[in-house]
Amino acid sequence: MTNARDEMSSDLPGLWDQHCCLPLTPDADVRDLLRFLEIGASFVSVNVGYAPNDAGSTLAILESFRRQLSADQRFVLAGSAADVVTAQESGRLAVAFDLEDANPLDGRLDMVERYHRLGVRTLVPAYNYRNAAGSGCMDADDQGLTAYGRAMAREMNRVGMVADGSHSSIRTGLDLCEVSTGPVIYSHTCMRSVWEHERNITDEQARACAATGGVIGITGVGIFLGPNDISLDALLRHVEYAVELVGPDHVGIGTDYPFDIGDFNREFTENADLFPESYTRWGPIRFVEPETLSPLAAVLADRGYPDEAITGILGGNFMRVARQAWNPRE
Repeated sequence: MTNARDEMSSDLPGLWDQHCCLPLTPDADVRDLLRFLEIGASFVSVNVGYAPNDAGSTLAILESFRRQLSADQRFVLAGSAADVVTAQESGRLAVAFDLEDANPLDGRLDMVERYHRLGVRTLVPAYNYRNAAGSGCMDADDQGLTAYGRAMAREMNRVGMVADGSHSSIRTGLDLCEVSTGPVIYSHTCMRSVWEHERNITDEQARACAATGGVIGITGVGIFLGPNDISLDALLRHVEYAVELVGPDHVGIGTDYPFDIGDFNREFTENADLFPESYTRWGPIRFVEPETLSPLAAVLADRGYPDEAITGILGGNFMRVARQAWNPRE
């Protein structure tokens, strides 16, 4: 077999990470993202807000991140799939943003379009617990999307923001797939059939996601992969199960890597209501480091994956979603 890395399409030569985390403060240093560029990544989506954030704090974070990224020629702010290609061709890192809860909208559907203009390309309706948009994965009573959540999903389709079922409940994820006219993704999750955790998705959710043309981003969070297991083999167990279940066209990578792991673990103390015992039973959460992913293409090739499947898993599949959904009026 030819070397998978060497033979990858020039349209997508590097890893596409659909979700990672900088500290959620305006003074966070975006240059930490260069660790992904150093391993040959081409794109990262960076979280800019979740359940504790309102619109004001989220917009302040976005303003700071955008200003820093624009001032550094090693980055490209990615508003379109074409911007990602531009970054790839010039050896830079394309960056877009994501939201992990509807709370940063402040209950206003017009904020969806405002965030889209600022580079937010995916949004999770509910972070772990029920809010105005829908139920979370930790809710005992799973009521799915609310009427507001359904209206939000339709507005996301209109402006070009992709619905993301991560952190949401089973029914909320299935409702997203029913309501959305575009692809639905799980930007950062693992497979519940491989490791039982409320944050991991069921086979039914995975199949519904794939039926929309969406992609499941396998995450590098130790407690979702296994018993706080951050080995490449642990991540590959979930990748391979997902590929067998829905096919290689619907699997990708969303590491959920936090660049200040100490701050991230402090979130569990400061926001204990969002993180139940299933998050804390293994002690401080461990994460797959970006550098661990460097041999991923070669490992997949050694396991018999064809070049086309490897290219898709490393990022071609999420690129397909971006081309289809990010800019629906183009």
